[in-house]
Amino acid sequence: MADTDLVPAPRQLREVPPRDGRYVLDQRTMLAAEPATEGVARWLRATVGAATGLPFPAGRSGSGIWLRISPEIAERWGPEGYRLVVDGYQTVIDGGSAAGVFWGAQTFRQLLGPDAYRRAPLSRNQAEWAVPCVTVEDSPRFTWRGFMLDVARHFMPKDGVLRYIDLLAAHKLNVLHLHLTDDQGWRIEIKRYPKLTEVGAWRDRTRVGHGKSQIWDERPHGGYYTQDDIREIVAYAAERHITVVPEIDVPGHSQAAIAAYPELGNADAVDTAALGVWTDWGINPNVLAPTDGTLRFYEGVLQEVLELFPGQFVHIGGDECPKEQWRRSPAAQARIKEQGLRGEDELQSWFIRHFDTWLAQRGRRLIGWDEILEGGLAPGAAVSSWRGYAGGIAAAEAGHDVVVCPEQQVYLDHRQADGTEEPVPIGYVRTLRDVYHFEPVPPQLAGTERAKHVIGAQANIWTEVTETQQRVDYQTFPRLSAFAEVAWSAADRRDWPDFERRMERAHYARLDALGVAYRPPSGPYPWQRRPGVLGRPIDGSPPIV
Repeated sequence: MADTDLVPAPRQLREVPPRDGRYVLDQRTMLAAEPATEGVARWLRATVGAATGLPFPAGRSGSGIWLRISPEIAERWGPEGYRLVVDGYQTVIDGGSAAGVFWGAQTFRQLLGPDAYRRAPLSRNQAEWAVPCVTVEDSPRFTWRGFMLDVARHFMPKDGVLRYIDLLAAHKLNVLHLHLTDDQGWRIEIKRYPKLTEVGAWRDRTRVGHGKSQIWDERPHGGYYTQDDIREIVAYAAERHITVVPEIDVPGHSQAAIAAYPELGNADAVDTAALGVWTDWGINPNVLAPTDGTLRFYEGVLQEVLELFPGQFVHIGGDECPKEQWRRSPAAQARIKEQGLRGEDELQSWFIRHFDTWLAQRGRRLIGWDEILEGGLAPGAAVSSWRGYAGGIAAAEAGHDVVVCPEQQVYLDHRQADGTEEPVPIGYVRTLRDVYHFEPVPPQLAGTERAKHVIGAQANIWTEVTETQQRVDYQTFPRLSAFAEVAWSAADRRDWPDFERRMERAHYARLDALGVAYRPPSGPYPWQRRPGVLGRPIDGSPPIV
C-alpha cells in the first residue's frame, strides 16, 4: 500500500482495521495542540493545510488531530521518539518532546500521499483526504543526522537554504552544517570586519568543472548572508527542529579572508596584498598566519557567530592546511620556538587548541574535520571523520564524540555512475544502493562501549561542480533519501529491496511534488547522456580530483 511506504522506515508500523480502515479529513477536522506543540500545529496548517485546502481549526472536542507531549514516550524512546495512532475517528501524535511530535507529523504527512507535499490544492477537485488506520512507533538511531551544504564555493541564496531545510525536515534529518567560508568566498556578514563581505564574498571568475578543466566562466560570482538572513535561517530551522552548525574554516581554506585583510596571511613569506579571492579549486597554499593579530581577529568573528547561532557546536574546519608558508615565515618559526612546538604540524594543533579552549570557555563545543585530532583536543571537542573511518575510530578511542561522514561513502558531489554520462564525473562512484549500505559505526567500535561516541552521521555536498540549485538537487537526491534511512532507522530495520519498492511506489512522487530535480532512478537525464563531459574521460573507480 503506497500510503504506508514511509521513508525513512519506522521502527514499527501496524495496520489497524476499524470500520473502513481510513481516517477521513474534512473542513471540520480540528487540530488540538497541547502545551509546547503549538509550533508543530503552525507547521501542519502552513504545509498540509496549504496542500489540502483544509483549515484545521483549533478545538478540543470531536474528530481531529491531537498533538501531545508524552513522558512515557520520552522515557521509552527518547525526546525524538513518537507514537502515531490513526483510527477511524481521530489521529493522535504523542512525542517525547516537541521534536518527537514534529517527526510524527512528518510521518502523518507521508501517510496523506504525495499531493500533501504541494504548496496549494491541485486544480482538479480532491474528492477526499484520508490516511490509513495505522499505529507507528518510531525513534531515531542517531542524535546527529546531518547534511553539510557548501555555500562558499558556489553561493546559494537564502531562499534555497530555506528550501533545503524543508527537504531535511521531510527526511527527519536534524542538523544543517553550513560551510560558510573558504578560499573562494566568505558568505556571512561580520559587522566589525565589513571587508570580509565587501571583498571576500566575490571572486572574478570561476573554473567550470574540476581538476584539469580549461573552461572558465568569466562572470564574477558571489553573495553573502546578512546577519538578519542568518537569524531567519536559524529560526526557520529551529521551527523544524533542525540545528544549524556554522563552519568558519581555519587555518587553511582562508584566502577569501586574506584577500579582504592581507595582514591575516603570512605577509613575511608571500605578498598577501596581491592575493584576491581564489578562482580555482583544490588545496590552496595561502593559509592564516599564527599571530596574535590573527587570533584576535577570529575571536572577533566568532563572537558575532556565537550571537547568531545558539547551537552547541561550532565547526572550525581544520583540514587541508599546507605548511610551506609557515616554514618560510620568520613569525611562524618564532611562534614554534616560543611555544616549544615540534614543527609546523604541531603549530596547526596549537592554532586549533586555542579556539577549542576559547569556545569551551563560552559554553560551546568545537567540532572540526579529523585532522584536528593530531595535536590533542579539549574533552568536549568533537570530530567530523571525513578521511574514511580511521579518524572516527581514533577520536572515539580518545573519548571524543564523532560524526561519521567519510568521503568514500557520503560525499554526494561524487559521481553516481561509471562512464562519462554524469554531468561532471568526479570522485568515487557511489550509487543510491552504495549510500543505503553505508554503516556509520565502524566494525572496530561495534558492540563496544566506545560506540556511544558515534553520535551520528552526515552526508556532505561540496559545490565546486554544483553551481546551481538544480545541480545540487541532482547530486543530492535521491541519495539523501537513502542516507536519511541510514541515520534514522535501526540497522536491523534496513532492507534494500524494500527501500527500492518504497521509493518507487511513493517517495519519488513525494520528491516530484516538492519540486526536487533528483537523478532519475533509470540514470542521467537524456541531455546528460553524451560522452566527453568537459573533454575528460574517466576510467575505473579511483577518484578524479
